[in-house]
Order: sequence, then structure tokens, then C-alpha cells
Amino acid sequence: MALMITDECINCDVCEPECPNDAISMGQDIYVIDPSKCTECVGHFDEPQCRQVCPVDCIPINPEHVETREQLLAKYGSLQQAKKGEDA
Repeated sequence: MALMITDECINCDVCEPECPNDAISMGQDIYVIDPSKCTECVGHFDEPQCRQVCPVDCIPINPEHVETREQLLAKYGSLQQAKKGEDA
């Protein structure tokens, strides 16, 4: 399940640096989460770090990108492999 940022976002800039997968970036008006990179921090942390730091609680699960923990772990593995390829 990728997360999403709702229009309640106040652009406080605290979520983006917390994302270990670089899935959060500034959109046209508010921050956005790239569902292809969001693993809900599975593989990195026990809980999504963006949700931990968000002062307005505007980061729910994206209903359009529902994934199991196993799927999130597989995505994490793919992202790590791609990152290793970039570093080589």
C-alpha cells in the first residue's frame, strides 16, 4: 500500500527528507508520493517515517495502490537493486 499526501498538506517540508526511498517530492501545490517508490518504509523501519513526522496527519494509505507486506518487501528489494546499480 503506497501512501499519499492529501490537500491538507501545509508544505512544512518535514516528510520529504525522512523518506528512505526518495518517494516524496514537491508537486505543483503540495508534496506528493511516488507510489512506485513508496514501500511504507517496509525494509527500512517498522512504521512509515513520513507519517511519524507529519504535524497535520495528512498521509493516509492510497486506496489506488493497495499492496501486501510481501509486495512491499519485493518493491523494497527492487529499489535496493536499482540503487546499487546506480552506485556502481
